[in-house]
Amino acid sequence: MFDLSIWLYAGIILAILGSIATVIGPGVKDPIVRTFNTEVASIGVSLILLTYNHMLALMTLVATSVVIVLILLRAISRLEEMGSDA
Repeated sequence: MFDLSIWLYAGIILAILGSIATVIGPGVKDPIVRTFNTEVASIGVSLILLTYNHMLALMTLVATSVVIVLILLRAISRLEEMGSDA
C-alpha cells in the first residue's frame, strides 16, 4: 500500500505543477520549455492512473504525448509563418 500511495501523491504533485507551468508557460519564449511544461502534467496523470492499472497509464501517456506534441508543433509552425518571436 505504501508503494502505491507514493505513485499517487507524486502523480498529483506533477499534475498540479505541470498544469500551473502550462498556464504560466505561454510567456516562455523557448518552444522546448513549453513542450516540457505540458509533458510534466501528462506524466503526472499517468502516474495517478498507474496506481489503478498499468495498461491504462501507458495508453494515457502515449495518447497525451502524441496529441500535445502535434498541437504544439502546429502552433509553433503557425507562429513562425506569422513572423512572431514567441
